[in-house]
Amino acid sequence: ELFLDLFHKLTSGRQLAASNGLCSISHKEQEVWKPRHNILVKMRKEDKSLVWLIHSTLASYTQVTNFLGTSRSSVTRCKPGANCPSSHSGISRQLSPLSVTEDSSAPILELQNRGSSGVCGHRVERQNRSADDGTQTHSENSSQENRIKARCLSCTSMVLKGIWGLLIILSVSSSWVGTTQIVKITYKNFYCPFFMTWFSTNWNIMFFPVYYSGHLATAQEKQSPMKKFRECSRIFGEDGLTLKLFLKRTAPFSILWTLTNYLYLLALKKLTATDVSALFCCNKAFVFLLSWIVLKDRFMGVRIVAAIMAITGIVMMAYADNFHADSIVGVAFAVGSASTSALYKVLFKMFLGSANFGEAAHFVSTLGFFNLIFISFTPVILYFTKVEHWSSFAALPWGCLCGMAGLWLAFNILVNVGVVLTYPILISIGTVLSVPGNAAVDLLKQEVIFNVVRLAATIIICIGFLLMLLPEEWDEITLRFINSLKEKKSEEHVDDVTDPSVHLRGRGRANGTVSIPLA
Repeated sequence: ELFLDLFHKLTSGRQLAASNGLCSISHKEQEVWKPRHNILVKMRKEDKSLVWLIHSTLASYTQVTNFLGTSRSSVTRCKPGANCPSSHSGISRQLSPLSVTEDSSAPILELQNRGSSGVCGHRVERQNRSADDGTQTHSENSSQENRIKARCLSCTSMVLKGIWGLLIILSVSSSWVGTTQIVKITYKNFYCPFFMTWFSTNWNIMFFPVYYSGHLATAQEKQSPMKKFRECSRIFGEDGLTLKLFLKRTAPFSILWTLTNYLYLLALKKLTATDVSALFCCNKAFVFLLSWIVLKDRFMGVRIVAAIMAITGIVMMAYADNFHADSIVGVAFAVGSASTSALYKVLFKMFLGSANFGEAAHFVSTLGFFNLIFISFTPVILYFTKVEHWSSFAALPWGCLCGMAGLWLAFNILVNVGVVLTYPILISIGTVLSVPGNAAVDLLKQEVIFNVVRLAATIIICIGFLLMLLPEEWDEITLRFINSLKEKKSEEHVDDVTDPSVHLRGRGRANGTVSIPLA
């Protein structure tokens, strides 16, 4: 509506100027206006994309302002009942694009009132053509400089986002690879997967303090810890975090969190780090399937293809070791971990919706508190039943345990920080890059031998993961991009054909009339 109103004001100002004898409207000019106006009205009725609306209207704006700029003329006014002075004397007023765009309604009313009370205007020859050309050139230069500055600012922001994205990608993939490899090293002397899961989950308590430290370092208006805590607790509802909501909302997510990490650690005992990280990437496919079924999200054929590719990769990964017992169990653990991770994400979206960085930090810290309070009895039971037993606390590999927990916490923080600083798709790319990262480490450690089936399964799963990252309107975006390329080529061709029209305009000005080129 805004852009259509702007177009109406521009065209009406131009037509009113023609009716008062200030300029003339050629037949070609009307042929340009009518189709653009019809396109705008049609797009408003059909509720098309705002991007196309802006594109069409800006093209119309450029066309109209060019017409106004080429037909600026001097106006001489006289009082009622008096003889109009000559064309080279009196008070002159120039019509420019700025006078129409800045306040189009006021000049129109002024011209109508003065026309009815006897104010007359005569179309005269152009005066001070060199001064007008200089003013027009100056305005064009200033507008061009503003456009260049705007482009530079947008390019700078994009470059900064790209740099941050590259750093986030490397950090996310490195932290995930480091966590996986430290677990493999820990298993050589210490195999207590549930205790390791419980220990690393307790470190989530530090998520909110880390976030608040960043808030104190970067925010201009600093808030107290309790005020910030209450503000971020709105993720649980308008009343904030209550005991009932703490048990109702946190319990299922804490169980899913623990189960996801526990199954992941169990899979690392049976399979290599490369295989487990590749199979865990299938969680994107499971998220899509669950969202389609539970949340009634939009059906996308390309994501169905990606899900089929993920399932194919899972089967090929089990076949890579000739369906060995340990291989099948390890694949089951990894797929189970990916499934519980997908269920966690879908339920989070269903019950809690989207969360900003502070709310995510608050929620993860709350999960850590729940794990420390209510799940601590599980490793105690496993210890006394000799399921997960160790000789003494001094014998525990505290260095490996703290390194694993610290990198796991860093991974969770980087995922949420990356969404704020850069594009979310780069976070997913950083996750999938952990597969070649683990493969490189496994090759250096000589723990894995890549046969054709295992390599093909890994590549298929990664391709399916990347297909899941395509936006919902990827087909429309692709067609729009192709059409824009075609339009750009056609415009360049038209510009090459219509270059001689500049000479027509020059000759028209020399004769004191306005010649509108056919272009």
